[in-house]
Amino acid sequence: MASLGNWTVVFDDKKIVKQQGDGANTYIIDDDSFWSQPKFLNIWAIHYGTSVTSDEVEYRDETPHSSYADANLGNFQEFINKWDAFHLSVLQNIWDNDSRTEIEKGPRPTSYSSN
Repeated sequence: MASLGNWTVVFDDKKIVKQQGDGANTYIIDDDSFWSQPKFLNIWAIHYGTSVTSDEVEYRDETPHSSYADANLGNFQEFINKWDAFHLSVLQNIWDNDSRTEIEKGPRPTSYSSN
């Protein structure tokens, strides 16, 4: 079993999990075109930012776990960007449904970055 990372991605569940920091949460990203990319077909899960980098990527078949870099999956930022966009929509929804005045609740969120 992989060590817990700063981020976890579970492909079958279409989940991206921010494990710590501001806004830490789990989101289901319902974007089939994203999840069905050929480079992800043999990936079971990613535990990104672990202390054991050789254990970051888990495969569906008997391929040994590997580091994210060795898996050739591209920049992990694409997962962070998906999570950030979803989190921004959550923040905006909370703001939109807050009955206080704009002066009381502050300006509506227009951007969010995990970086």
